[in-house]
Amino acid sequence: MNRLLPTSYFFGALVLTGLLHFALPLRRLLAFPWRLTGLLPLGAGIALNLLADRAFKNHHTTVKPFEASRSLVTRGVFRISRNPMYLGMTLAVFGIALLLGTATPLLVTVVLAVILDRVFIAPEERMLQSTFGEEFRQYRRQVRRWF
Repeated sequence: MNRLLPTSYFFGALVLTGLLHFALPLRRLLAFPWRLTGLLPLGAGIALNLLADRAFKNHHTTVKPFEASRSLVTRGVFRISRNPMYLGMTLAVFGIALLLGTATPLLVTVVLAVILDRVFIAPEERMLQSTFGEEFRQYRRQVRRWF
């Protein structure tokens, strides 16, 4: 089955964030210079994705959803979140929404988080449970899904 990758949803969310800001801003929430606070979650989101990607490569396991993992990565950013790449994508979109400063782009952040949770995280965690059993159960008890 040919599924869209999480990056497709991420880039779609970025486009939708911009479109909603310009087409239907509803209400300005933040004025300059407060909008610059969006740089913090944006930077954190980018960093989480880069660090998680490197960790997957260092462990010689796949970064692609729905492919079998060769190892359970539990160190580095995976001590903060079981899903640092999805958290990073969501933080990046949230950061862009803050930089834009209007209300409607913030809705995209929530929708993206729900989609990532339902379409990718839940099935991936079932696969990890099946593959790694007790090791994954223990990791799941120690580390939160998002943060």
